[in-house]
Amino acid sequence: MNAFRGDSALSDIELEERFAKKALNRSITANLFPLVRPVRRLIAAVAAIELVQVVVIFIRPLLIGFVIDKGLRHATGGIDATLVAWACAGLVASWSLRFALGGFSQYCAGLAAIRVLNDLRAQVFAHVQTLSVGYFDRTKAGRIIARADRDVDMLEPLLIQGPPEFLSAVLRLLISAFLLWHIAPTLLLGLAGVVPLLIIATLLFKRVSQASWARVAECRSRFTAHLVETVAGVRLIQQTGREAENLATYRGLLLDFNRALIRGNSRSGWFAPYTGLLTTAGLALTLVIGGRGIALGTMSLGQLTQALFYVFLFLAPLQEFSDLFERFANGTACAQRIFLLLHTEPDIRDAPDARDLPRLTGEIVFRGVKFSYPPGRPVIHGLDLTVAPGETLAIVGPTGHGKSTIVQLLTRFYDVDEGAVLLDGHDIREISESSLRRQVGIVLQDNVLFGGSVLDNLRLARPTASDDELIAAARELGADEVLESLPHGYHSQVGALGAQLSQGQRQLVCLVRAYLADPAVLVLDEATSAVDVATERRIQKALRRVCEGRTSVIIAHRLATIREADRIAVIREGAIVELGRHDELLAQDGHYAALYAAYDQAAPVLSQQAAKLQPAS
Repeated sequence: MNAFRGDSALSDIELEERFAKKALNRSITANLFPLVRPVRRLIAAVAAIELVQVVVIFIRPLLIGFVIDKGLRHATGGIDATLVAWACAGLVASWSLRFALGGFSQYCAGLAAIRVLNDLRAQVFAHVQTLSVGYFDRTKAGRIIARADRDVDMLEPLLIQGPPEFLSAVLRLLISAFLLWHIAPTLLLGLAGVVPLLIIATLLFKRVSQASWARVAECRSRFTAHLVETVAGVRLIQQTGREAENLATYRGLLLDFNRALIRGNSRSGWFAPYTGLLTTAGLALTLVIGGRGIALGTMSLGQLTQALFYVFLFLAPLQEFSDLFERFANGTACAQRIFLLLHTEPDIRDAPDARDLPRLTGEIVFRGVKFSYPPGRPVIHGLDLTVAPGETLAIVGPTGHGKSTIVQLLTRFYDVDEGAVLLDGHDIREISESSLRRQVGIVLQDNVLFGGSVLDNLRLARPTASDDELIAAARELGADEVLESLPHGYHSQVGALGAQLSQGQRQLVCLVRAYLADPAVLVLDEATSAVDVATERRIQKALRRVCEGRTSVIIAHRLATIREADRIAVIREGAIVELGRHDELLAQDGHYAALYAAYDQAAPVLSQQAAKLQPAS
C-alpha cells in the first residue's frame, strides 16, 4: 500500500494520474465548455457590457482631442465655452455609464459564478460518492477536500471573470491600433518594435507561470490534507504527546508552500516591470514622433494628445495580460486536478447486464477466492466457505490475517482476483450495487454517525419511517434504556461523527439502524470492540435480536461475543484452518483454543481499558 503514497508533490500527482488512468491533461477546454453552457447567456451579457465599456473608453480621448483642437483654439482666438461644456458633459456621462455598466457586469458575472461553481461542487461531491473504497484507502481526505473547495473557487477567474476581461483587453488593443494608424501610421509603426517583445515575453510568462502555480496549488492541497488528518486524529495526537512533532510536520508543509509561492513569484515577477519598461519606451517614441509631426504641421496638438491616450490603451492590455495569464495559470492548474478527479472511474462498477434481485434467502458461498491489495502479497488464498441461509457464522483469527478483507469482498468494496463470491448462487459481480447494498447490511467497528439527532441517523436506514416506528425498533432491540437516557432522548444531537455519544451508544444506534434496514445478510465487524462489560452484554442482546431470521457474519476479537454462533471459522494467513462450533473447536485444542485461552487471560485488562475509554454519559 505504501507504494501508492508518495512523499513529494509530484508523486502525489502521479498517484492521482494512476487512479484516473490518464495523464494530467494540460488542455482543459473540452472539459470547461459543459460547465459554462448553462450560464452562456449571462456570460454573453457580461461580454456585451465589456464591449459597450470599451466603446465608452474611446469616447474620452476623442472628446479631449476635439476640445484641444476646436474648443481651446477657436477661430476667433478665444475659447468656445459651449463646446467645452458639452465635452465635459460627455466625459461625465461616459464615466457615469462606465460605473453603472461595471456594477451590472459584476452582478451578472457573480450570478454566473455562483451557478457554475455550485454545480461543479455538486458534481465533484456526487462523483466522490461513486468512487470505490480502494480510492479512499489510498487517498488523503484533505486532498479531496482541497479539490472540492479551494480548487473550485480558483476557477472563477478562469471561467467567469477572465474571458470578458480578456475580450476587453483584445478589443482595446485592436481599436487603439486602428486609431493610431488613422492619426499617423508612423505612430503605430514606432510601436512595432515593442509589440514582438511583449508577445514573446507574454508567451514565456504563460508557460513559466502555469508550471509554477501548478506546484503552488499542489503544495496548498498537501498542507490542507495534513490539517484534515490532524483534526480527525487529534485525540491520538494528544494522547501520544505528538503535538510538537505534528506541528513541525505542518510547518514543513507550509515551508514547502511558501517556497513554491516565492519561487513562482520570483519566476513571474519580472513580467510587470518588463512591460512597464516597454510601455515607457512606447510613450517616448510617441512623443518623439508626435512632436516631429507637430513641428512639420502634419499633426495637431489634439491628435498628439489622443495618440498618447491610444498608446496607453494599446499597451495597457499587454500589461494586463500578465495578471490575466497568472490567474488563468492558477485556475488551469486547479482545473486540471479537479478534472483528474472527475475522470477517475470507480474500480467497482455494475456489469452491463447487472440484475436487481428480490429478497434473498441469504446463502453465502466463497468459491476458490484469492485476493491481494495492490501491490502486495495475497491476503486471501483459495478461500472456500459456505454459509447456510439463516446461519450465524463467526470469523476469528489474528490481526492482519484477512478477517476484515472477507467482509470487504462480501460487500463488494473490492472485487476478488480469482474465484467468486455468491449470494443464493448469484455471483455478486452480476448483481447491481444498489441491490447488493439492500441485501447485505454491515455494522463496522468504526461506527459512522452523521451530524443530527439520533432519530436522523436511524432514519437513514428507513427514510419513510415515522418517529414512533424508529423508537419502536430501538425498544425491540433493547436499546431504548440507553438511548432514552440521553439528555434529549432520541432528539439528542450526536455531534460530528457521533462524537457526543460513547462508543457503546454509537454501536447501539448502528445496530438499530441495521435492524431497520432489514437486510437478508448482516455483517458485524468488531461489533463490541472498545466497550465495557455492561455495554457489551446489552449489545450482545441486541445482536441476538438483529441476527434472528437472517444470515449473519460476525467478526470479533472479543471471543465471548461469538460463543453462541452456529459455527466459528478460524482464519490464519488468508485461509480457513478450523471450522466448527465453540465447544468442538475448544475440544480440538488447536488454533481456536489458543486464541480463546489468550483472550480469557486478557479479558480483565481489556474490560478495564474499555471502561476508561467510555466518556461520562
